[in-house]
Formats: sequence, structure tokens, C-alpha cells
Amino acid sequence: MSAKNLSTVANDLIESYGNTALNVIQAYRAGGERVVSLLEQRWNQALKQSRTELTAETAKNASAAQAAFSAYYTKGLLLTTSGAEQVVSQLVKVAEAGVERAAANASLFEEKTGVTTLNTLAQATAPGALALSKLAAQIEQKSAELAGKIAGDSKPSSKRSSAFRRAKAA
Repeated sequence: MSAKNLSTVANDLIESYGNTALNVIQAYRAGGERVVSLLEQRWNQALKQSRTELTAETAKNASAAQAAFSAYYTKGLLLTTSGAEQVVSQLVKVAEAGVERAAANASLFEEKTGVTTLNTLAQATAPGALALSKLAAQIEQKSAELAGKIAGDSKPSSKRSSAFRRAKAA
């Protein structure tokens, strides 16, 4: 295996780790959506139970406070997860470019010097790199399945309109 082929395996590994990180971010976002939805349900349930004991103004203020809290949480969740996705994407691009540059420089070094130590090193590390790449692909697949389960992808499409979805649509 040449340094060029090793760089391809390394880039596949980097991309797989990047996809896994994006899956984790998506799972975090979906979990946050569920938290907002559950809190909204509990708040509305508690407000409904205590409505007879509250004045109309107090009930109105409680509903407004809940809506404001949900909106701030939702906006924060969107900003942080979107920012994290951008960071991961940029890190993957930079890492892949670094691997490509290193491989190109290794090839140039071997051409100029005639020393094939780097190619020998690439051949020695190939089995480990391939095994690690396969493991990373499995982790990526499992993280995608987990993110899908958290997001509720396997459920029927009868999704309620939560505060998160309403804020996201706005």
C-alpha cells in the first residue's frame, strides 16, 4: 500500500468520524426537541389542573412565560447544534486536506531522495488502518441508527406541532 492509498483510507476514516460526530449532534438536537415537547406537555397539564385557582391574568402570564422559555431554549438548541455541525464539517475538510498534503509531500520526498521508508511505513500500517476504518464505519452506522431512533424516524409520521417545530419553521 502506498502513501497515496493510505491517505485514501485515512480520509475515509476522517469522513466516517465526521459523520459519526454529525450523527451525535443530530441525536442531541432530537433529544432537545423531545425535552421541549415534554416540558410543554407537562406545563400545559399543570396549568390546566390549576386554572381554576389562578386569575385569568396569572394564567395568561404563565402561558406567555412558558412560550418564552420554549422559544429561548429552541433558539439556543438550534444555534449550538448548527454551530457544532459547521465546526465538524470544517475540521473534516481541514484534516482531509492535511492528509492529502502529507501524502503528496511523502511521494515527492521519495521521488527526490529515492528513499522508500515512507512507502514501507505505509505498507506496515495498512492492516491497522483498514481495520480501524471498518470499525469506524460500523460506529458511524450505529450512531446513525441511534440518531434516527432518537429523532423518531421509525415512528409513523403523525408528529405533533411542538414548540420546537413551530420555532424552527418561523
